[in-house]
Amino acid sequence: MIAMTMSLTPMSWPALIIGLIMLTYWVRVMMMVRRTKREVGRAANLVPPEPIGRIIRVVWMPVVVLWIFVPICTGFMVDPPAILRPLSAISGNAALSWGAVFIAILAFAATWVCWHKMGKSWRMGIDPNERTQLVFNGPFAYVRNPIYGLSSLLMLMTMVIVASPLMWVVGILHLLFLQWEVRREEKVLSALHGSAYADYYARVGRFFPKFLSRGAKVASEGGA
Repeated sequence: MIAMTMSLTPMSWPALIIGLIMLTYWVRVMMMVRRTKREVGRAANLVPPEPIGRIIRVVWMPVVVLWIFVPICTGFMVDPPAILRPLSAISGNAALSWGAVFIAILAFAATWVCWHKMGKSWRMGIDPNERTQLVFNGPFAYVRNPIYGLSSLLMLMTMVIVASPLMWVVGILHLLFLQWEVRREEKVLSALHGSAYADYYARVGRFFPKFLSRGAKVASEGGA
């Protein structure tokens, strides 16, 4: 039997806070799923109609649950089991941990803005037969997938704060699934919206504004 001491220490607060941020995040997502079901008669594709989407959910949902509860549990553990112990000294750096918390709060706030801008077009899964209205304003005027990008940032900050083997496995899986989902979603949107999305795709970057990508390319060429 594994004995674990439960207590909050100054260094455990960042883990607890990021866990509570993610709990709030996903509670909000479930609320939007319920609202979408009520307003448009669809549950925002919580269970996608496409077979591949359903298969992905089988693995992704446990990843999300662990994303919430691993940091919360870690925040209370003074002597955690090996799978929850930090891989390195990263988690012992107070400035780094609290900086990651601050970035996570900003990312969560920015995500809330994106949710608001999407309105009734918001979905959390892919339906190849549903043609929602494209959103081009707010953060979507600069990047095509701000919610996915911000979710990646939130996970990276969680991995900094809770640098344990289990959290890193959870983080890598989540990041891989996000990359896969983004590309699948862009293909569906291209098929559904044709030239309107093709033009948007050409003008706006996937996760970063186009001008940043061009600037990095110019700088790279200039230093070559």
